[in-house]
Amino acid sequence: MWAEDETRLGLKPVIRRVWAPIGKRPVARFKRGYKWTYLYGFVRPESGQVFWMILPTVNTELFSLALGEFAKEVGAGTDKHILLLLDKAGWHTGGEVELPEGVHLELLPSGSPELQPAERLWPLSNEALANGLFEEIEEIEQTLMDRCVELLDQSELIKDLTNYHWWPQAA
Repeated sequence: MWAEDETRLGLKPVIRRVWAPIGKRPVARFKRGYKWTYLYGFVRPESGQVFWMILPTVNTELFSLALGEFAKEVGAGTDKHILLLLDKAGWHTGGEVELPEGVHLELLPSGSPELQPAERLWPLSNEALANGLFEEIEEIEQTLMDRCVELLDQSELIKDLTNYHWWPQAA
């Protein structure tokens, strides 16, 4: 059983608190802009295993592409079935979603992000962008890619954040 969610990131800065000497005010420079990229995150809370994709937008076509790549990565097919938990975003529920063989979708109730384990991935991915100065969206994508590669080796941390007490465990 896996969970999936997307987050939008762009030239609008991710601001975080920082330590500074008493009497000094830290400055976080940024370039404000309206270019965006989207990070698709798949997580298996029971193990902390993750799969990431960075895509230019969210829509039914790209969601279908992400599902296909995810299915290949985890080996879903006639012999291996994956239940994927997700929210009711329009591109998840449209009739044009191409569902790979072996992948089955389960939709969460509307307006319940607290039930979505994948929501807990975003503070981890955003950490690399916090208080950073990025001139172009490609810099953000590269930084995100590097951070996602780092997170692949942090399955225990991800498991601790996403494996809710009510999450079903494998028999």
